[in-house]
This record gives sequence, structure tokens and C-alpha cells, in this order.
Amino acid sequence: MADKPATAKEMAQVETVIGRILQIGVIFSAIVMAIGLILFLATGQSGYPGDTLPLQFGAILVGTWHLKSFAIMMLGIYCLILTPVLRVVVSIYAFYREKDHLYVAITTTVLIILMIALVIGIYDK
Repeated sequence: MADKPATAKEMAQVETVIGRILQIGVIFSAIVMAIGLILFLATGQSGYPGDTLPLQFGAILVGTWHLKSFAIMMLGIYCLILTPVLRVVVSIYAFYREKDHLYVAITTTVLIILMIALVIGIYDK
């Protein structure tokens, strides 16, 4: 039995979820970055010697665990970058529910490109 296309009410709910994802992502990122900034201003130290910054995700997580201010700020930036990626994932679901196969394909292609760029960014030194 095939699913029927999503109703206008369901699509409005999906659009509301997408909007909330973007709002929460930006607010969460700002809070994390503010915590890192406050920690930096309070201690006067980045937690790293010289001009060193944590650039790899693993180093950022370890630095965050050790309350290093620059690592916390970088985590906020990563969260901000990943917010639109989550929006793309939700959009794929929304287009699937609408039975709009062209936009499912296009949005999936965008997600694949984003993932490839993320992998390249992780391994680029």
C-alpha cells in the first residue's frame, strides 16, 4: 500500500520543524561560543600554546572536555556549520513525504556534496 502525499497541514508542521531546527541551532551555537568567550576573558588564556588552534573535530572535543576556551568556541562554530546540514536532512524527508522525487534527488545530492566537503575538510591539512 503506497503512502499518500503529505497534506498541507503536515507540510506546515515540517516547515515549522525546519524553522525551529535553524533557530535552536543558532541559539545553541551562540551560547556555546559565548561560554568559550567568557572563559577566555576570565582566564586570559586560550588553553593552547602560541597561535595553535584545535582544528580537527577530535581535538576540539578533547579541548572542550578540558575546558579550553578556544576549543569551546570552535565547537560553537562547528554546531553553527552543522545546523544547515540538519536542515537539508529534514528537507529530504519533507520532499519524500510530498512525493516530489526530483527534489528528493536534488536535496540528497546536496547532502552528499556537503558530506564530501566535510570529509575533505577533516582530512585536509
